[in-house]
Amino acid sequence: MHISKKLAEAQAAGSPAFSFEFFPPKTSQGVQNLYDRMDRMHDLGPSFVDVTWGAGGSQSQLTCEMVHFAQTVVGLETCMHLTCTDMAKEKVDGALSEAYKAGCTNILALRGDPPRDTEKWEAIEGGFRYALDLVKYIKAQYGDHFDIGVAGYPEGCDDQKDQDILMEHLKQKVDAGGTFIVTQMFYDVDNFCAWVDRCRAEGITVPIVPGIMPIQTHAAFLRRANGMGCKIPQKWVDALEPIKNDDAAVREVGKGLVAEMCRRIIDHGVLALHFYTMNLAQSTKMVLEELELVSQGGTPTKKALPWRQSLGLSRREEDVRPVFWKNRHKSYVARTQDWDEFPNGRWGDSRSPAFGELDAYGIGLKGTNEQNIKTWGKPETLRDISDIFVRFIQNDLKTLPWSEAPVTDEAQAIRDELVDLNRRGLLTITSQPSVNGAKSSDPVHGWGPPGGYVYQKAYLELLISPALITELIDRIDRTQTMTFHAVDKAGDARTNSHSDGPNAVTWGVFPGKEIVQPTIVETVSFLAWKDEAFRLGTDWAKCHPAGSPSRQLIDHIMNNWYLINIVDNDFHSSGGIFNLFDGLQVQDLNGPLASSKPTVNGHSPKPLAELNGNHKVTDGKVFDEVLN
Repeated sequence: MHISKKLAEAQAAGSPAFSFEFFPPKTSQGVQNLYDRMDRMHDLGPSFVDVTWGAGGSQSQLTCEMVHFAQTVVGLETCMHLTCTDMAKEKVDGALSEAYKAGCTNILALRGDPPRDTEKWEAIEGGFRYALDLVKYIKAQYGDHFDIGVAGYPEGCDDQKDQDILMEHLKQKVDAGGTFIVTQMFYDVDNFCAWVDRCRAEGITVPIVPGIMPIQTHAAFLRRANGMGCKIPQKWVDALEPIKNDDAAVREVGKGLVAEMCRRIIDHGVLALHFYTMNLAQSTKMVLEELELVSQGGTPTKKALPWRQSLGLSRREEDVRPVFWKNRHKSYVARTQDWDEFPNGRWGDSRSPAFGELDAYGIGLKGTNEQNIKTWGKPETLRDISDIFVRFIQNDLKTLPWSEAPVTDEAQAIRDELVDLNRRGLLTITSQPSVNGAKSSDPVHGWGPPGGYVYQKAYLELLISPALITELIDRIDRTQTMTFHAVDKAGDARTNSHSDGPNAVTWGVFPGKEIVQPTIVETVSFLAWKDEAFRLGTDWAKCHPAGSPSRQLIDHIMNNWYLINIVDNDFHSSGGIFNLFDGLQVQDLNGPLASSKPTVNGHSPKPLAELNGNHKVTDGKVFDEVLN
């Protein structure tokens, strides 16, 4: 979506928009850290992010990669900086093509700074001299595909302080196709407001986005302000100088100063704030919380769908996904990135597009062995394993091998039940409570357009001992409302579903629209997820030395236990899915693995051989195609 349209919508609604800037890190570890931070900052709800242009071969390619990651994987509307510095026409064409293929529809066209070893800026042969030339070229080549942003300088720039000349240049860039303006950082609000008024008087009507630099430390604040030639109000000097050696105090006082500046900007009718994050989150988040533009939990108040959308070139209309990847959206995007089209309106035949191989980037377990051992410890008994799951549900741990994000507020309604299951050795991976007609504006369950109602069926996915699977399936079979799919690592697959088509577990009803069914359970997708789920557990085991108790324990679970998903199709029912597990538990969780026998109300469960043969899938069309 074009940034100018987003800004116009914010202006019309009287609701301030905000955005973030990131730059390419210099190391591979820095890139991964930034990707993780971008993923977390998504939940602050920015209208867009931009990525600065890394002049030079590897850095410019990294800019393109970052744009692709932010747009396609994280699902952030992204604006790519593009400069004239050291950029021949062929390089500009290549960068624009990369942005186009990533689904990016916004470019910030800049002249750029001269290379470090050059005192004066000069255009290279066959390149562009001014940002105006770049704006004209992008417009000529791509028409209206790209929204083209241009730079504004309320306090002048390095090689031009004459505001009359700068204003003339700005008007030329806008008249040539610039659709929004992002300003240089500043702290003098009075000067900025006067500059905005002059822009409007000169006939410049496109949205203006002020550049805001949060305060991290006193030294960094002075260095950046002096480097950009920013005027620092005396009030700020008086407030920060006495505490300049206390970084925490500087951030706290700086938060108030920057927030006050933002309020004055908003009061002047400019309902947009662009934060130069310096690839950090804390100071920006503090200002946004002070302005009450984000919740303390950092969860965005508006969601188009119950899962995070990708904004890749061909994925913008995608609105159906399997529930299995609920907590691993990056993995799902990676495994489906080569699909020619994506589900829109209905799931369709999932056997046509194949899920990508597990060796693709982003699918295996993240983190080093040392980091993962630090996070999850060295479990030696099933009690240790169950405690890890309980800590995750209680938000003492932020991740599990199968979940790359903390437990959401949605789980609060069933938190006690989940804790109870895991304490009995029933290891839950994904879940959702039933919802019967919550408003689409509901802060926990809501999604979609205003004025609608959302529904969902209770869903539970867990790892379960093979000696308990028989009893559990028999109990499911005795209900009239529940369906399941179960499979072990070797591919022993069972289901009571009479159809291999999708079963919607989340849907919404909205004014003037057809019913939307964005989350489904479906057989082939579950088998693709099975491979990933057991791979993640095996990766976790390999964090520990071969032959160690932890390695043997986790490997045993992965090699022998079942992965099962259960849907209670009666969405009016609030707790029936948990009643299935009454009396089921693994006894002696603290003992050696060999002695940890499951029980059903104190008695040994029926052996697997006694399972009703109708549930053993040996002739089902779908399972045969996948497993054979």
